[in-house]
Amino acid sequence: MKISFRFSILLTVFFLLFSTNSFRTVAQRPDNSIDTSFFKAIDAANYDSLLQNFYMQHYLQSANRHMNRKASQYYAEFDRIPDSVFINRLQRLHMVVPMTYNSDVRAYIKLYVRIMSHRINAMLSLSEYYFPMFEEILDRYNVPEELKYLTIVESALNPLATSRAGAAGLWQFIYSTGKHYNLEVNSLVDERRDPYKSTVAAARLLRNLYDIYKDWHLAMAAYNCGPGNVNKAIARSGGKHTFWEIYPYLPRETRGYVPAYIGATYVMNYYQEHGITAGRYEIPIRTDTIHLHHDVHFGVVERLTGIPAIQLRQLNPHFRADIVPASSKTYAIAIPTNRTSLFLKWEDSIYKASKDTISKRALVNVTQGTIVYHKVRKGETYSSIAAKYGVSVNSLKRWNGKGRKSSLKVGTRLKIHLPVSSSKVSEDSHNKEKEINDSIKTAADSVTTQPSKPTKTQSQQGTTSQTTKTTPAKNTHKDSPTYYKVRRGDNLGKIAAKHNTTVAKLKKLNNLRSDNIREGQRLRVK
Repeated sequence: MKISFRFSILLTVFFLLFSTNSFRTVAQRPDNSIDTSFFKAIDAANYDSLLQNFYMQHYLQSANRHMNRKASQYYAEFDRIPDSVFINRLQRLHMVVPMTYNSDVRAYIKLYVRIMSHRINAMLSLSEYYFPMFEEILDRYNVPEELKYLTIVESALNPLATSRAGAAGLWQFIYSTGKHYNLEVNSLVDERRDPYKSTVAAARLLRNLYDIYKDWHLAMAAYNCGPGNVNKAIARSGGKHTFWEIYPYLPRETRGYVPAYIGATYVMNYYQEHGITAGRYEIPIRTDTIHLHHDVHFGVVERLTGIPAIQLRQLNPHFRADIVPASSKTYAIAIPTNRTSLFLKWEDSIYKASKDTISKRALVNVTQGTIVYHKVRKGETYSSIAAKYGVSVNSLKRWNGKGRKSSLKVGTRLKIHLPVSSSKVSEDSHNKEKEINDSIKTAADSVTTQPSKPTKTQSQQGTTSQTTKTTPAKNTHKDSPTYYKVRRGDNLGKIAAKHNTTVAKLKKLNNLRSDNIREGQRLRVK
């Protein structure tokens, strides 16, 4: 009995040791416990914000249809997939950056399979737009092209993504690092959100970090937490020089960074193996770049070319106030290729109308004022909150990365930019917003009446523009009625906020018994 008891103890110890070693597949680490809560929160926020952009809202019905039973069934069977399958698939990718597999990586693959099953349409469509540009730039700086998948972890391919620490853009640069890599950040321009320039900065930074550590995993870790924290982890580990060896000494978030990257890389290449079907959105993959030498306002471009201002914002997310300040230096904007000739045709008219609009606006920069936060209460709407703080609904949504048709949830924390030196915030700022909207309409309408001929394009550099003829504005008395034609997506709340009035007054002026209105309906607003 005594011998049998000792033998059973030895067997138990041997079994535990064998089980532990077999569980640490490929990469050996002291700690197999992971915390994915941070990445769950960040990824979910970025993906949900992404689904509010112009393209995702435009094709939201397709996104909703994607939540299918097939993907759910595959996810339910995920735990039955053996490690050998994942190891084999990762090895088949043949990448410069080691595709290490262990329990952490498996956990993040599972996490991304679950997240991607609801949002893969958006991610794969946007990857068609962004990845060719990423690959070209990364190759130019001798950085492995597979590091393009870092943007999945960083921002979910959302150029407007902003972290709790203030990092912004596809590659999530903080202010100081962005400045160090020549990214312009001010009240009108934030090049951390410029897809091209931020990718150049990211490629330079990643290359510099690799030159220090000679290891892409460590370069990625330093990209996430800074070289100082990586150096401390190396010192505390006794001079180890691989990510998995210094893993226990890294900041908590950075421990999950490389596994999350490998998980994202796996899912972007093997999503079909998990029952996920990729839909497609009509993103303008083909775009042209127009170099501007004068200030341009997106609202004027929309009126003269038909390119929606919200689409211009999506293609040019680094311009923060719908203004391209090209009178100070040359800037470029991206527009759909099929609208390039139309833009060039009206280029001089766009410049003139933009100049008139911006001069009337007097460049009142609310982004230089105080930033406050508002917690949404039951019964509040975008219109009521905007009216309370004296800002426009469009500005309120733009500051918080919300789309045109986004809903408002109780408890949401909204960021609001208050105007500078405004003791009467609600009245003064709201009147200013109405003045801006009116000036855009007046300037653009006058140009549309008698447009100038297309005299100055990229192929006609020396041609002098003809003077634009405008129709004199009609004299209007302050008590004369003002009318508005209802557009798609409008409701009484939006129209009331836009024209500095209330829903009750609108209903009274138009003898409306309900809040129902129809597209094309002519409403009196004053």
